[in-house]
Amino acid sequence: MEHYTIATVAEQHSDFRRVLWTGKHSQLVIMTVPPGGEIGEEVHEVDQILSFVSGVGEAVVSGDKRKVAQGDLVIVPAGRKHNFINTGPNPLVLYTVYAPAEHADGAIHRTKEQADAMEEAGKDEPPSS
Repeated sequence: MEHYTIATVAEQHSDFRRVLWTGKHSQLVIMTVPPGGEIGEEVHEVDQILSFVSGVGEAVVSGDKRKVAQGDLVIVPAGRKHNFINTGPNPLVLYTVYAPAEHADGAIHRTKEQADAMEEAGKDEPPSS
């Protein structure tokens, strides 16, 4: 069994993206977006469920915009363009479940720039089935 007190994990790690667990059909990732930052507009070929732990921001999915805050959950179906933007003065902390996995098992990206560079270099590929 894997068990996480997600708020505690968020307090302990301020990385932009940290893969906490990767299974056969899904993956759990925690993200911290700094004030004024964003995840960046993207499209995945996997489903994604995001749950917001702290901070405030804006979710943009297929052009639809909504405010997000602690306790909110957003579902992004595969193939939908999306972005999440921190609009508050504190970090926007969330965890996301990808189904299937989207990132390399155990990946830790301290900043968005590092995450982008790893993806571009092909060093952030999910495990193969």
